[in-house]
Amino acid sequence: MASKEKEESPASAAATEREEKARLALCAAGPHGEMELASVTIEDYSLELRDGDGFAGDNASRTAFRHMLDAWRTVYADMAGKDPLGDKPTREISKQRLDEMLQKDGTAARTIEAASEDYAQQFAHVVLRFLQHKTWKGVERVIVGGGFHQSEVGERAIARASDLVAEELKRKKKDPIELRLLHHHADEGGLIGWVHLAPPALLQSYDAILAVDIGGTNVRCGIVQTHLHSAPDMSKAEVLRREKWGHADDSPRRDELVDGIAGILEDLVEYARKKELSLAPFVGVACPGLVCEDGSLAGGTQNLPGNWESIRFHLPRDLCERLPTINGGRIQVCLHNDAVVQGLSELPFTQDVERWAVLTVGTGLGNASYTNRAPQKRSRR
Repeated sequence: MASKEKEESPASAAATEREEKARLALCAAGPHGEMELASVTIEDYSLELRDGDGFAGDNASRTAFRHMLDAWRTVYADMAGKDPLGDKPTREISKQRLDEMLQKDGTAARTIEAASEDYAQQFAHVVLRFLQHKTWKGVERVIVGGGFHQSEVGERAIARASDLVAEELKRKKKDPIELRLLHHHADEGGLIGWVHLAPPALLQSYDAILAVDIGGTNVRCGIVQTHLHSAPDMSKAEVLRREKWGHADDSPRRDELVDGIAGILEDLVEYARKKELSLAPFVGVACPGLVCEDGSLAGGTQNLPGNWESIRFHLPRDLCERLPTINGGRIQVCLHNDAVVQGLSELPFTQDVERWAVLTVGTGLGNASYTNRAPQKRSRR
């Protein structure tokens, strides 16, 4: 007896597959890596300035500071007969623990101070090198982001670097610049910056967006509430909920990292649903590297696991395939550079200057420079 169930024809199956591919392509279509925004132009990012046999930025990363601290631990260990910081490898000593040791007078504090001075010298050198680049011409303020400065050790090093930069610019009779720390917490700046990149129509229609910040050590995912109607400049944007995954400790493969991000986002979508939060069908993803208009990556992803520049890998599309729907519709995924996004979180607070830039201290050193379209000059605080 013939079955009454009608099997899908090969032509129908192919049509369904084409429709699904078209939907995925649309959801991952971007815009990616935009450089011209309504109120600011992104002049450049991910500059790799040569310095001897390497790149200038490599000497001012969190990794570089650890190497400097390792070197000074060896010096003081040779003099005192024991390591002043104990038995733990430098990479396993937390920022909080370094701050505690810095507060105590002794060999450990002197070791950290010596490494901090070395780092400040290198950071100042890097800032001065970037100021010589054409895309940094006229920069009046440099915002320092990343997690390193969110410790007393990091804050002191940046303050010392600021003094060194000021001294050198004065010696060369050049205009002074200001080094300022990021307003937001390092775990949130790379999420909040997406309120300046998300489609304006979406922001008008919804209360919040999803954002992701992928680093070489950690991934941060969060729900960002815009507060657009009470602060049109987005100065009140805040992270309502965020999750942080120290993926470097788990050593995931590339696709496993993408799976993990999708899982965190799915939990955040469920959280928003339970809280009856009006969540836009949009995810902004910030990651290291050069972001092409089609959403592919071209260089600068060496701190991420696997090959992120492969022609067979497309992060926005691959995330779209894994993400849940919001109100029955697929989520649109947009990609941009992590330093650019973190810098844009500072946009409401840089309206008194025309040219500004950001350096983000992480596993590597991210960078971006900007020009405000209509700066409102006022006295600096």
